[in-house]
Amino acid sequence: MSVDYEQREPDQLDGVPAPEFAPAVIGHDAVLTDLRRRLTQGRLPGGILLHGPLGIGKATLAFQLAREIFIATGDENPTHISEQVAAGSYPNLFVLRKAPKETGRGFYTVIRVDEVRRFVEELRMTRGRAGHRVAIVDPIDDANANAANALLKILEEPPPDTTFLLISHRPGSLLPTIRSRCHQVALRPLDDRAMREVLTGLRPDADEAALATGISLAAGSPRRGLEALALGSATGLAALRDWLVDPGTSASAAHLAVADALGAARDSAEARFGRDLLLDWIADEARAAAISGDRQRLASANELWEKAVTLIADTDEYNLDARQTLVVILDGIKKHTQFQPAPVEP
Repeated sequence: MSVDYEQREPDQLDGVPAPEFAPAVIGHDAVLTDLRRRLTQGRLPGGILLHGPLGIGKATLAFQLAREIFIATGDENPTHISEQVAAGSYPNLFVLRKAPKETGRGFYTVIRVDEVRRFVEELRMTRGRAGHRVAIVDPIDDANANAANALLKILEEPPPDTTFLLISHRPGSLLPTIRSRCHQVALRPLDDRAMREVLTGLRPDADEAALATGISLAAGSPRRGLEALALGSATGLAALRDWLVDPGTSASAAHLAVADALGAARDSAEARFGRDLLLDWIADEARAAAISGDRQRLASANELWEKAVTLIADTDEYNLDARQTLVVILDGIKKHTQFQPAPVEP
């Protein structure tokens, strides 16, 4: 039975607390150790960009580092600091996320410039406690163009004794000037041991078979692991995983059946997870081709990636037939695996 937690993020999973409640960071020991060393030596950068795949614990690490900054530079009891950080009431902590709509129903789709201006105004006020202040933007990818430019201005002229922790799932899409103002820290997907520790901590009632499936589907992302556990025995997803083992030799009817199963409910968690699996497969294929030096296979994989990403985006934006989109992507994957390069003439 899941617990109802206050919703602080638009994509917060049911029964999962926001990152500020996490009691510890799991799976990023080396990164946290380096940041702690910098903090102890008084060399912590004023701007830190924590980047990596979605759902691997970047925000959890940001809030943990914030607590340790407050403890190291302030004069309050660590337990009291942790409680106030979790409650969202610690005066030296500033968090910028997509704002809830004034109607009380849902969140805005981007971080708007108005929210950034209020955020900056609060940061420029007199601090509420002794010690440094921390500003967390979670994630900065959500800032629209005007909001990003407003954030850049305060990064260029930051208030004294303030550390900015910017979280990004897509650092390549950020303004180069924002990236250049920050110390960049790359976080990697978790290994299976760390994944198991996170999932059992949040879902202690999950049985061993469900945990094994969740870990295998998660690709090192606890968020995806939790989504997989919530899906249970999703038959469409299981069929897709089986199909992706050897798509080149499968019968046409097999990928049509997969498309039928996942395309029936376009906005379901199973359908979204299926799309992620398809993109992961293509990304892995491109990575393998690059490592092997097979340029033709890499070009084919890159073309397939662009096609799949565009089709998925268009399907969402224009309310297109999700089943047909999946058919086209699956057909593209099958043709890619059957691709034979032209023989090189002597």
